[in-house]
Amino acid sequence: MPSVANINLKLTQMPVILNSVSEKIPRALTIAGSDSGGGAGIQADLKTFTAFKVFGMSVLTSITAQNTQSVSGIYDLPPEFVKLQIDAVLSDIGVDAAKTGMLSNEKIILAVAEKIKQYRIKKLVIDPVMRAKSGDTLLKREAERALIEELLPLAFVVTPNIPESEVISRIKVSSLDGMREAARRIKSIGCEYVLVKGGHLKWSDEAIDILYDGKDFYDFPSPRIETKNTHGTGCTYSAAICAGLAKGLNAREAIRQAKDYVTEAIRNSFNLGKGHGPLNHFWEFE
Repeated sequence: MPSVANINLKLTQMPVILNSVSEKIPRALTIAGSDSGGGAGIQADLKTFTAFKVFGMSVLTSITAQNTQSVSGIYDLPPEFVKLQIDAVLSDIGVDAAKTGMLSNEKIILAVAEKIKQYRIKKLVIDPVMRAKSGDTLLKREAERALIEELLPLAFVVTPNIPESEVISRIKVSSLDGMREAARRIKSIGCEYVLVKGGHLKWSDEAIDILYDGKDFYDFPSPRIETKNTHGTGCTYSAAICAGLAKGLNAREAIRQAKDYVTEAIRNSFNLGKGHGPLNHFWEFE
C-alpha cells in the first residue's frame, strides 16, 4: 500500500486542469435567432463553436418556428431583453470574438449596436441575414437602413452573400468583378473586411468568395458541391470565422480555415426532413 507521503507527492505533480483550461479557452458569442429545426441560427453557431473547441455563448434575438421547408412563425424578443442578455454574458464571462446573425427589426439592431459600442467588441463578425434558405424573410425591409448605417460600421468582418451584397451596395452582382465592386462599396461604410460569398453564382464550377481589406482582394475558392442540404451555411461560415478570431487568428487565416470547414460540412451533409437538410457540423469527428 502506498504511503501517505507518496500519495501527496503524486497529487502535487498532477496538472491543475480546470484552472488552466478556464484561463486559456477562447470565448465566442453569437447574437442571433433560434432555429427550432436545429440547422441554422443559434443552434448552428453553437455546434460550430464546439467543433472549433471554443466556449460558445448565446444571445437570442428572435425565436422562429422553422424546419427544413419553411419558417412558419417569428417571435422577436424585446430589445431590452436582448440587451440584458448581452450584459449578463459580457459583464461576467467576457468575449474574445462575437458574431451577429438574425436581427429582424430596427429596435433590435439599435440595441445590439449600442452594446457592441459599450463593451468595445472589436472582433465582430456580422452576417447580414435577410432571408432563410427557404426564401422566408428574416429582416424587415424597414430595418435594412439601420443594419447598414448603425451596425455594419462596427464590423471587423461582414459576410454578405450575393443577394445581401446587392441590397447593401445597391448594385446588381452577377460576376466576380461585380462582387469586387460590391465589396468596395460595402467597405466604404466603415467595416474592416468585407467577404462577399459567391455561392449564388451558379455558372461557375467553383464557389468563390472574395475578401477585400480596403487595398487588396483575396479569393477563396472551393469545389461546388451539388446538394440541396445547405441549410445553415451562412450561419455556420460566419460562426467558424468568429471561432477562428476568438482563437487569435488573423482575418485571412480565420476565413481560410472557416472556408475549408464549411466546405467539408456541406460535402458531408445529410438528408433530414423534407426540404433543405442541414450541414454536418461534426464531420471531423466521424
